[in-house]
Amino acid sequence: MNLAKNIKLIAKNVLINESDAIKNIALLIDDEFEAIVRAIIESKGRVVITGIGKSAIIANKIVATMNSTGTPALFMHAADAIHGDLGMVQPDDFVICISKSGNTPEIKVLVPLIKRTGCTLVGLVSNTDSFLAQHSDFTLNATIGEEACPHNLAPTTSTTAHLALGDALAVALLEAKGFTSEDFGRYHPGGALGKQLYLKVDDIYPANEKPIVSTDTPLKDCIIEISSKRLGAAVVIDKDDKIIGVITDGDLRRMLQENPSLDGLTASDVMGKDPKTIEAGEYAVKAFNVMQENNITQIIVTNEEKFVGFVHLHDLLREGII
Repeated sequence: MNLAKNIKLIAKNVLINESDAIKNIALLIDDEFEAIVRAIIESKGRVVITGIGKSAIIANKIVATMNSTGTPALFMHAADAIHGDLGMVQPDDFVICISKSGNTPEIKVLVPLIKRTGCTLVGLVSNTDSFLAQHSDFTLNATIGEEACPHNLAPTTSTTAHLALGDALAVALLEAKGFTSEDFGRYHPGGALGKQLYLKVDDIYPANEKPIVSTDTPLKDCIIEISSKRLGAAVVIDKDDKIIGVITDGDLRRMLQENPSLDGLTASDVMGKDPKTIEAGEYAVKAFNVMQENNITQIIVTNEEKFVGFVHLHDLLREGII
C-alpha cells in the first residue's frame, strides 16, 4: 500500500472509530442524564467544570458552549483547584469533573475537597468503576472501546466522546430552558452571527435618503431623484401616499434601450409593479434573504404599509450581515 493511500486509510479509521464511539454513548443516555439536567435547571448555583490535561481543554470548550446557550458556567483547572481556585465553588454549584480513567492522582485529591464544599459532583468518565464515578452524586457515562491512537494511549476518541456528551448536556439544558434565537443573539452581539440575530431593518434605513416620485413625475425628474439619492431606485406613490411601484436603474436602462426618447414619459410608464417590501421591525438578515431570492439590490421599507425608506445591499455588506 502506498503512502498516500495509507494516510487516507488512517484518517478514515480515526473518524470511524470516533463516530462509532459517539453512537455507542448515545445508547448510554438514561434516566440519570435526565436527572442531571433537571437538577441543574432547579439549582440556584452555577456549573463549574474541571479536569486536567486534555480533559481540561474539553472542559473549557463545554464551559464556553454552556455560557453561550444560557447556562452560567465556570472553568476550574483541577491542578489549580488544590492551590486556591477551589474557592470559586459554592454549596449550590454543580461541579462536573471530566476524567477518562477517573483515577488520576489529581482527581483523587480533588474529589474529597469538592465534596467538602457541599456542592453536587457529577463525574464525566469513561470508567464507571473509577474512584471519581464511585464518589460522584451523578455520573455521565462516556465509556469507549479504545482510543483512535494505534497504541491506545493518546486521548483521541475519549476526548471526542467527552466533548460530544458535554454538547448533549448543553443543548438539553438549552431546550429545557426554552432558550431562543433572540436569547442567543444577546450573548453573541459581535460579528456577523450576532448581527444576524439582533440587527433590524429600522437600525439601518434611517441613515439612507428617501427617493420618492409620484405616478405623473416626468421621467427626467425620476432620473434626477434616483441619481441624487444614490440608492439606485425610487419608490412610486399615488396621491394617497400608497406604494404602487418602484423604478430602478435597471428599469431605466431597459427603457432607454427600447425607447431612447424621454418625451412624454412619466414614472407610471417605467415603474415595476408589486415591489418587494419589508417592515421596519424585521431582522436585517430577512431583508438580505428577500433580496437574494428576488435578485434585487435594494428593498423598500414600510411601517404599517407606509413608505419610510430603503435598505440597500451595500448597507448589509457594511454591517457585516453578508
